[in-house]
Amino acid sequence: MRNFILRDENAIYAQCGYSCDNAIFLSINGRKFFLTDARYAIEARELAKGCDVVEIERSLIKDTRLFLRKNEVKKMDFNPLDFSYGAFNELSKNLRINFTPKPNFSQISRMIKSEDEIKILKQAATLGANCFDEFAQFVRQNGEGMSEEELFFNAELIFKQRGELELSFNPIVAINENAAKAHALPSKKKLRYGDLLLLDAGVKFKRYCSDRTRTACFDENFNFSKEQNFKSSKHQEIYEIVKEAQILAIKAVQIGKKACEIDAAAREFIAKQGFGKQFFHSTGHGVGLDIHELPFISARSNEIIKEGMVFSVEPGIYIEGEFGVRIEDVVVVRQDGAEIL
Repeated sequence: MRNFILRDENAIYAQCGYSCDNAIFLSINGRKFFLTDARYAIEARELAKGCDVVEIERSLIKDTRLFLRKNEVKKMDFNPLDFSYGAFNELSKNLRINFTPKPNFSQISRMIKSEDEIKILKQAATLGANCFDEFAQFVRQNGEGMSEEELFFNAELIFKQRGELELSFNPIVAINENAAKAHALPSKKKLRYGDLLLLDAGVKFKRYCSDRTRTACFDENFNFSKEQNFKSSKHQEIYEIVKEAQILAIKAVQIGKKACEIDAAAREFIAKQGFGKQFFHSTGHGVGLDIHELPFISARSNEIIKEGMVFSVEPGIYIEGEFGVRIEDVVVVRQDGAEIL
């Protein structure tokens, strides 16, 4: 029976339904153990399922070493990306354990989502889309003259829904040339009539993430639908190219294909329009407990697409100093192709 150790919060949550920022999860000869300190022990005993909660007395790493020694563990799989160099050295020093590195083994095991997980992800996507609509209404009524920093602040308030939801990540709110930076930081640039506005945001529902991007024209009809009428003909041209690239990539989602083939559907279309160099990131990434997880939908990924995989499809074109366009939805792989969540 496989022994393993976890430190990543979402990997631990996937095992037992609870995690915290100072815990180690162990599977030893089929038994599961959740090691944490007194600050979290009561909650862990109430919420962690299918495991024994072990309350540590000293440091997490030192007590884990002692626990492994007492249980005479000989072999242990671990994710080398879970531990710092110093923490792993402290954990493994002088222990007669064969630690086998298994990069991302938890994410690999979570790549295909259950129907229960897909239901939660759908709900997260619905809640996130509702927040997009609420933010669009706010921008229509109050947005003109607001800086990206002010828009970002209000986006956070709206997406958190007065504390009912958590954010999947800090929203990206970018106007015109700032939208050419794929992960733009909010600036003091102010929103004016006719500007291009990009919003990339998501929320968590029962720990599962949503992720969505829309690019829109700020006018009296401002909204985040995919049908946009920009004041600039160049904005409109690039927007239509990105929209078509996303349609082609979503249509390319089929069981048995390689992830790189989905990426190619978007990338080759954009390149044919003369903007290949302006699409400089992958077409998508897995979404689940982590906002970025497996599979990656990139030019170098040979991952075979399987039913139940959930990932984003988000092509973009970014013209430095002018503007950027990205359109993103999260899809689940079904027997007959992609279902947009």
